[in-house]
Amino acid sequence: MKKQKPKVLIIRTAGTNCDIETEYAFKKVGGSTERVHINQFINGTRSFTEFNIIAIPGGFSYGDDIASGKILANEIRFNLKDQLKDFIAKKGLIIGICNGFQILVKSGLLPDVKNEFNTIEASLSLNDSAKFEDRWVYLKTEQSHCVWTKNIAQVIYLPVAHAEGKFIPKDNSLLQKLKENNQVVFRYTLPCTKEPAYPWNPNGAIDNIAGICDTTGRIFGLMPHPERHIQYTQHPFWTRLKKRKEGDGLQIFRNAIEFTLAI
Repeated sequence: MKKQKPKVLIIRTAGTNCDIETEYAFKKVGGSTERVHINQFINGTRSFTEFNIIAIPGGFSYGDDIASGKILANEIRFNLKDQLKDFIAKKGLIIGICNGFQILVKSGLLPDVKNEFNTIEASLSLNDSAKFEDRWVYLKTEQSHCVWTKNIAQVIYLPVAHAEGKFIPKDNSLLQKLKENNQVVFRYTLPCTKEPAYPWNPNGAIDNIAGICDTTGRIFGLMPHPERHIQYTQHPFWTRLKKRKEGDGLQIFRNAIEFTLAI
């Protein structure tokens, strides 16, 4: 019997603006998607357990008042914690892209090295350049247990667009824990994989960290936008390259669908 398409929730609220692109990426690899306002989960008319995958897309949720992603992070942290624990316990997948990554970190869902979802252990702060960075960057795929990055190339090329993307762990011991747990998923790099300086590291992130996962490998956050490079023609130099079947970001979404189908 053919399995049903995995159900993908795209969370939106005031200021979300990458939800349609994220939805398109999941549809392209076989997901059954729905964009739903966060209020429907807070007021109890909808439940996270209806879905297999949750995506928190990029944008400027609530205008990024206070700090990027902080208000939506608090809504999740103080209203939906139990729902999320049930969702995660059932092997649900979560991805946060750009503003979504900020939300995952500021709600305590990432990096969550103790599996408690109680402590905010890191932040994403103002870029060292003190300006909005809108550029393409190279990412080195690290050895991790992140289910979202299976079969990803060693170096991929994705765009960033953010003003508060500098990853800062609370202390050196947490940074060491992330390394020991293989929770670092992507680092900013040069095409030759050497240590990057600005603008290759566009925000000054500690240890060049661009994306991390939780200890299960099922919750994943990153600052670059994989949904903006799912077709090879979205590459800024696509006419100079050999034709490819797809952009570097599409495999991330495919991995989520394939993982869900295999459960």
